[in-house]
This record gives sequence, structure tokens and C-alpha cells, in this order.
Amino acid sequence: MTLQEINEELLACRRCARLVEWRERVALEKRRAYRDWEYWGKPVPGFGDQRAGVFVIGLAPGAHGSNRTGRQFTGDASGDFLYPALYRAGFASQPNSISREDGLILTNLYTAPMCRCAPPDNKPTPQEIANCRPYLEGELEFIQPKVIVALGKIAFDGVLRILTMDNGQLITIRDRSAIIFFHNAIYQLDAGHWLLASYHPSRQNTQTGRLTVKMFDQVWENARCLLMQPASKSGPSPM
Repeated sequence: MTLQEINEELLACRRCARLVEWRERVALEKRRAYRDWEYWGKPVPGFGDQRAGVFVIGLAPGAHGSNRTGRQFTGDASGDFLYPALYRAGFASQPNSISREDGLILTNLYTAPMCRCAPPDNKPTPQEIANCRPYLEGELEFIQPKVIVALGKIAFDGVLRILTMDNGQLITIRDRSAIIFFHNAIYQLDAGHWLLASYHPSRQNTQTGRLTVKMFDQVWENARCLLMQPASKSGPSPM
């Protein structure tokens, strides 16, 4: 499937009754600061370069962030931390992401959430994540990235689940026992694919100092370096 076909199917999705009710209610009630906005209130598609070498996976849209703007990591604190880092690393044309019409362009990078609808308390259930999994599988198969960056343990575990399903998506990992989440972990999955792990750029992590600007910049520097790595015969291994 093409990305357009994936997104057409995604935008019509109503698989998760709890999330459909929540995203649409939030879009109607709004937050006072955004009362003049017309909220997106639908599943949020991926965003970025369709020929990307780096694929960034987040958790889920924020109720008044992506659920309002309709673009991944746009209009919330996580995006305010992420996009400046991508700009410094040369993946983004500007450091700010405000709306779908702000002119932001991502180069060699594509980003999408594990769960496409805003969940209450930012906590999708395992079943809701599973319901969304086919969209992410389709994007990975279409884009065929060299480097996958998982923001947070839920995204990390989610992409590993996809890569161990033996369903023809991108690559198949036979043994994931040695692939463990920790910040700035780097795993070579096969001859030409890499998985990077990072703490999620949530306000909880950035304001407490668990994730600093320097720590986050290192993740994107590593991603850039891995894009230039020649293929080797190594299997899954940490660096």
C-alpha cells in the first residue's frame, strides 16, 4: 500500500470506541487557550519525508497537541523539545512546529505514533496499540528506513513486536532477548538496519532532567552517523 492509501484507511478508522469518543469530545470541548482553533479530532497520520532513512516512532497524539493540529508532535511540549533537536541535526527545516500550514519540512526523516488517536491520560491500552499496529507496519514497509528511532519504552517494545512477527515487514528479528530499552541504546538489527532508543521528550522527562538537550542531541547525531554506515554482516547487537 502507498502512504496515501494507508492514510485514507487510517482517517476512516473507528476501531477503538473509547479513543473515538475521547478524541471527538476533546475536539468539541477544546481548551480555553485554543477555543478559536478548529480541532483535528481524528486519527493522526505520519509526517515527513516519504523516502526517509530515519523513521521516528512516538507514543500517541496529545489531546490538545496533535489531536488539535493534526500533525505528529505539533502543538505540545514534546514537539517543542523534539523539533529544535531535529533542526539542529539537519533533519528539520525550522525549529518550530505550530500547525500543518507552518511550512515545516522534514528531510530524510519520517515520524509516526504507535497509537494514532489521543488517549485519556496519554495512556493507550495494549489492545488499542494493537489495533493501530497495521498502519505502522504499512508505513515501515513502504518507507523501508535504515534507522528506526523509538521514543520511549512503549514505542521500543511496539516496534520490536512488529519486527519479530515474521510477516514480511522490513526485516524479521529471530531473537530479541538481548535487545533491551535504555536511553541512547543502539542495536544493529541486520546488515543494513539499526534501532535506536531514547527517552520520550515528554514534559515529565525534560523538566525533571531525565532527558536533557545534550542527551537528545546525541541520539540524532548517532542517527546521522548510522545513515552513513555501510552494510555489514552483523546480526542484532548493541553498541
